[in-house]
Amino acid sequence: MRRHRSSAATLLGAGALLAGALAAAPANAAPSPGTSEATAATHTITADEQRDAAAFWTAERMRGAAPLDLELTPGRLKELKAPEPGGATTTVAPTPAADGTSAHAAGPLSFPQAGGSWGSGGAVVKTSGRVFFTFDGRTASCSANAVTSQNRSTVITAGHCVKYQGSWHTNWVFVPAYADGNAPYGQWTATKTLTTPRWEAGEDINHDIGAAVVAPLDGRKLTDVTGAQGLQFNGGYNKPMYAFGFPAASPYDGSKLVYCSGNSSKDFLLSQDHGLGCNMTGGSSGGPWFTGFSEASGTGLQVSVNSFGYVFLPNRMFGPYFGDEAQALYAEAQTS
Repeated sequence: MRRHRSSAATLLGAGALLAGALAAAPANAAPSPGTSEATAATHTITADEQRDAAAFWTAERMRGAAPLDLELTPGRLKELKAPEPGGATTTVAPTPAADGTSAHAAGPLSFPQAGGSWGSGGAVVKTSGRVFFTFDGRTASCSANAVTSQNRSTVITAGHCVKYQGSWHTNWVFVPAYADGNAPYGQWTATKTLTTPRWEAGEDINHDIGAAVVAPLDGRKLTDVTGAQGLQFNGGYNKPMYAFGFPAASPYDGSKLVYCSGNSSKDFLLSQDHGLGCNMTGGSSGGPWFTGFSEASGTGLQVSVNSFGYVFLPNRMFGPYFGDEAQALYAEAQTS
């Protein structure tokens, strides 16, 4: 996750907006990122690279992985492309694990919540996880979520969690239900990572969305083991929202699943993103945002990911709108 300031900045996570500003955001359906000739930018990972990644991530290395912090300059912000009109709302339903098991129901929780431990309730515990990779010679981490897909192997995350500063990350693995160095459902190595054309070309924060296709593990596919969350594209702004992630920068340490909840709004400043009161920090990038989320079952429709925050607006998180370009990325990933 990242924070913007008026000079080159580290974007990490964000804070509360004035109630008047929240009320001022339009309530109607929103425009979405437009499509482009390419459905996604892709990076294929060789079998040898997959074996190296699987061997690389020990519990010690996972505990020591730093949250990926990114930099934005004012010039880059001026180059943001406004989303173009989007298509009809498209919804993909959640999928239970093949064995029918899930964590016990969480029960009633706080709404709104600016950042609290989720505990062990519902399907989201198994679909959410930490992402580990190597970037610029160091070990790093983000968050991600398993989604319903034709290949039963698709993970959605942030664009900067798969590719940044012209380089695709290496040693990329997804660890669902990560818990302090433990991988209760295994470490799933990527066979392909993907991002939107506009993130790949210019790292536009309106399109900071990534995906990965992971290899089978012990003869099973990812979402047969973890279950999968649903998705929604072109669903509009200003909705009750739940965001999840594994923040690893202070005051968090990346050891547990954290959530935020509240009524979202459209960013009225520089982006076309969703905004939500949330104090999650670096490492939460790529974690899912859900609309229509059930606390009892821990399932919902993913409509965004943790992406960035403004340093001058603490305790408020922003995430890209899932429109046409996000839908094209998903379509490419789930059929890979």
